[in-house]
Amino acid sequence: MADQPSGARSVETAEMAPPLGQYHEVEGRRLYLHSSGSGGPSVVFLAGGGTVGLDYWNVHEQAAQLTTSVVYDRAGTGWSSGVGLPRSSAEVTDELRQLLRTAGIPGPYLLVGHSLGGLYARHYATRFADEVAGLVLLDPAHEDYNAYMPQQLVEQWEAWDPDQAMPEELPDEVVQLYRGLFAEELADWPQQLRDLLIDRHVSPGWLRVGFQEAKNVKELYAEMRDAGPLPDVPLIVLSSMAVDSFKAAVSQGTPESLMREEIDGKRKLYTALAASVPRGEIRLVDGTGHATFHFRRPDAVLQAIEDLLGR
Repeated sequence: MADQPSGARSVETAEMAPPLGQYHEVEGRRLYLHSSGSGGPSVVFLAGGGTVGLDYWNVHEQAAQLTTSVVYDRAGTGWSSGVGLPRSSAEVTDELRQLLRTAGIPGPYLLVGHSLGGLYARHYATRFADEVAGLVLLDPAHEDYNAYMPQQLVEQWEAWDPDQAMPEELPDEVVQLYRGLFAEELADWPQQLRDLLIDRHVSPGWLRVGFQEAKNVKELYAEMRDAGPLPDVPLIVLSSMAVDSFKAAVSQGTPESLMREEIDGKRKLYTALAASVPRGEIRLVDGTGHATFHFRRPDAVLQAIEDLLGR
């Protein structure tokens, strides 16, 4: 895919540069990466759709006390160079592999993937099994997700048009709603990082990227199916068990009973995923929903990382 021409998003990025980390050039693009700690296996965080590497700063900083820890932004997201979206999972995983090599991050890697990042982590492990020491997956996107869901929800999702979901100008009440939600989750973060992330997350550019990156999710699922089963690597799947404020905001009009059915279906799916490999495990995590996993339960994420490092 060709890089997007410089424009509003590039200006936004230049005006609000990340407070830590550096850039590495991969195939003519500047990719953002921040690494801390030392030792191996190296922990690499794969952000969910609509999130960026520094959203996982709180867990990353703790993981860096144990080993080398890395957060980064995929091309087209966060502070990395723009690129046409959506992209294939092969493009994303090839890019990550090259970035880690260019940045001198030693393998093997313990991949921590959230949501869409969880699908990319599984695809990476399937394609490059010898480079992966383990997987921690936070509510990972999965090609069989809809098969475990109530039909009413599936019909709602099928009718959803991402091109219509993101107008050119967001109503101020929507912007303020999301600003408040992020401010609540990041309340105890360092002010410079907190304010920067909140401003960027409510900007039209970043919001639009979140929709664009997952527009080809059916094609991503097909790629995952074609890649074959997961190799025999240690796996911990963390399944969130609550309806958080973000879920409630984007699900207005959906009965809470239906959202609880989604959580139950997700638990069954992730139980099957964990059972698909000899060293797989599912952990049910209370007190958080899908979007706020790393904000509300960094302890559960760090414990899973520490347990896999111990193996």
